[in-house]
Amino acid sequence: MAQDRVETGTANSHELLCPSSRGTLEDSVLIGVVTSHTDGPRVVPTERPIPVTPEILAMAEPVGPSEVFRFASPCQSGKCPHFQNAACQLAVRGVKLLEAVDDELPKCSIRPYCRWFRQEGAAICKRCPQVVTDQFHPSETMVQIVYGIGPAPARAEVPPR
Repeated sequence: MAQDRVETGTANSHELLCPSSRGTLEDSVLIGVVTSHTDGPRVVPTERPIPVTPEILAMAEPVGPSEVFRFASPCQSGKCPHFQNAACQLAVRGVKLLEAVDDELPKCSIRPYCRWFRQEGAAICKRCPQVVTDQFHPSETMVQIVYGIGPAPARAEVPPR
């Protein structure tokens, strides 16, 4: 199981993790907790990846777990709608559209296995704390990062939580 290998530091270097997945019991680890900040939500990283349990998922109620927590799961590469041109487009657009919120690399429990870091380097790490997987009222910038640089989709097209 990927989470066991990440926890113990024995994950295969080819086994990259998506740092913004929706947590599942099968293969996800908790890597951060969403907090409030004057400039919008910020993710505070956990000291180590924590295997997802039913109790962790229940702590987020009544909202969805990925509104409260950041999870990492094995990168799905070509099976993911955000993966195009051999790259995660969330990371590409994140570097392009977000301002850095850290001058130095923030703490990260999955950096050696992170798809975004492997692809975009320190630039994405300095922006990563402001990425919340599911937001009830995402900013226009976050909508553009998720859906591309064009105009934001109509509200009805935004996937439900």
